[in-house]
Amino acid sequence: MEVFLKPNTVIEPLFDQWYAWPHLISPATSAMNVTGRHLKIMQSFLKAPELHATAVRNPKMKGGPFMDVKMEQVDEVRQLMEDTYQKREYQVAFSAAIKELDQLLKSHKSGYSMESLYELVPEILKGYVELVYDLNNHPAYRLFESLLYRSKLYDPQAQSIALWVTNNDERPFVLSTPRLKTDTDTLHFQIPFSHEVIDELGKMKRQAAAPEKVKTMLGVSQEDEALFTSFFTTDPPPVYKHYTGDKIRIRYFGHACILVETKEVNLLIDPLISYYGYDIERTRFSDADLPDVIDYVLITHNHQDHILFETLLPIRHKIRNLVVPATTAGALQDPNLKLMFNYLGFKNVIEIHDLESIQFEDITITGIPFIGEHSDLNIQAKMCHHVSAGEFSMLFVADACNVEPRLYQHIREYIGKVDVVFLGMECDGAPLSWLYGPLLTTSLDMTNDQSRRLAGSNFERGKALIEAFDPKEVYVYAMGMEPWLEFISSIKYTATSIPIIESDKLIAHCCSQGKVAERLFGEKELFYEKSSVVQ
Repeated sequence: MEVFLKPNTVIEPLFDQWYAWPHLISPATSAMNVTGRHLKIMQSFLKAPELHATAVRNPKMKGGPFMDVKMEQVDEVRQLMEDTYQKREYQVAFSAAIKELDQLLKSHKSGYSMESLYELVPEILKGYVELVYDLNNHPAYRLFESLLYRSKLYDPQAQSIALWVTNNDERPFVLSTPRLKTDTDTLHFQIPFSHEVIDELGKMKRQAAAPEKVKTMLGVSQEDEALFTSFFTTDPPPVYKHYTGDKIRIRYFGHACILVETKEVNLLIDPLISYYGYDIERTRFSDADLPDVIDYVLITHNHQDHILFETLLPIRHKIRNLVVPATTAGALQDPNLKLMFNYLGFKNVIEIHDLESIQFEDITITGIPFIGEHSDLNIQAKMCHHVSAGEFSMLFVADACNVEPRLYQHIREYIGKVDVVFLGMECDGAPLSWLYGPLLTTSLDMTNDQSRRLAGSNFERGKALIEAFDPKEVYVYAMGMEPWLEFISSIKYTATSIPIIESDKLIAHCCSQGKVAERLFGEKELFYEKSSVVQ
């Protein structure tokens, strides 16, 4: 009998039982997070599990380094930590070597040749790094990342998927809580993310098939067969209707995820798709509203709320082209996204540079540089997108923090006015250490850490950006507010939260200038002519 995968079945990607996000795929950042995040959190939990239990009950502590597991699972956490030390011995050694290399470079007499230092580079790093100066004679290094993927530092055996059915949007914060195997409603399968069975499962959300094929590919045991069977249904999903209108249709899926469609082509930006199949308080578009074929997926930057493997892997079979910002920096904090997606089984991954364009039909996609939201780290793999369809143009500015308005004034001279701007204004973001802490080889003063935020534009910076492009419509998005995003963002705003106050001010200002303006939340559908704005 042919069946469908239930629409609320989660295909959860894991790395050594931790939620897989981009820094757990790129080999160097993965090693640093194993030591600087996973092992530290597990050690803290085992030392004081009661403290963690208290912290996760406090809404103000959500998103912190506290493990949200049951007290009776202490022994399982201890075993996971022991397994991590055993399985990731090489990664732990690599992480220690990165710190040793940093200390070596700091002790080097600035300005002199670094050729003699190569013999002092830790053995595990030899042949994987180049020692360099910047033009002010500050010593640094760059990684040969393509070689690291071919070394034992990249271990697909660390990758697995957990299958389970969700009946709500609630989950523990995943960056600090592993997925333990004693959860009775979950099946774990030790397969790499590049495995074709993920594509087969993804297809079954819309196309009925006999379950025997995926059952064999996954190696489902007889003991697990009943639970595995419960993930499927004979009820067909809603029929997706391909958009055939003459206008441009824009559908907002939440956070920074937007689907742009014409009858000829479609673009999906920063895919983060919610589930359906259970009672919800907030209406939203879901997997059922995605096209059968996605022509272009556009990625803005390498954060877990913009690259979500839980969404991307199950729709991999639909994606014709995946467009990512280019980087060749070789910097620890700036992994190459094309390499990462290629190793995860994505085909036709296209890198674009600042102001580089892709053209097809009457659509043009242009990469737009953005400043900020990366705590002043030198990161190249970040890019906004200007999309024009006929004479109509849209600017997706993601989490850009417009700290230097002249940037967008220069860009305006190149691309001209735009009709619609989508701008993120999460302007009170987490400090540097929240996301990048495991990559730091020396501790950062708390005051410095708090000053370097993962933040987007506030009112004044957003206003300057809007003035640069003079759009007819302005939509504030990517605020992290949707309930189905909380497990990776930990954000819960109130009317007195700074991002709400600042975005309210921008919306009011835009409306006073005769512009259409709104802060998006959940679901929105817009239609435009290719020549002028028609709502």
